[in-house]
Amino acid sequence: MDKPTLNDHSILGALRQRWSPLAFDPKPVPTELLLSLFEAARWSASCFGEEPWRFIVGVKATATDTFEKLASTLVAGNSWATKAPILILGVAKETFTYNGSENRFASYDVGQAVGQLTVQAASAGLYLHQMGGFDAAKAQEIFALPSDFAPQSLIALGYLGEADLLDDEKQRERHNSPVRKRKPLSEIVFTEWEKAAF
Repeated sequence: MDKPTLNDHSILGALRQRWSPLAFDPKPVPTELLLSLFEAARWSASCFGEEPWRFIVGVKATATDTFEKLASTLVAGNSWATKAPILILGVAKETFTYNGSENRFASYDVGQAVGQLTVQAASAGLYLHQMGGFDAAKAQEIFALPSDFAPQSLIALGYLGEADLLDDEKQRERHNSPVRKRKPLSEIVFTEWEKAAF
């Protein structure tokens, strides 16, 4: 199912095709393809070259225990994500390695790394859905994360599935909805606060 953007200006094809589905095909993602996604994330920019991103990857077919641990942190409304073949926890190191001080850019940098992973995934015909609906404290505990590492998002990854894979009618409707809206540039790009740049 294609849901390309109705963009006002030219953007990359992978960005036009990217969207966050609820239904994932259970077929496995080849390891080499998965590695290319993390390679894209690895080459993201970061403050002071800290590279604060870490990823815990649960591949249902080969790392079942990790997958189940990640799935156990999901809120009830995100149980659909357990049908994806891969779950990924994005984690931020919140201190700088060189001096131990707070890295207030860590979340930003992890988001940027996931952004690169997302574009790489879209260019390879893969989809992902990032979720804030998970228990970060539980993830911190079950993976014994050090205190200066903080879970950021839980990501379902795989090939696009059909809506009938979803148990909930509202989720099937949402998955199949062709509507994709974004605010116009005039509401997000300014020369002065809320004064449109273009």
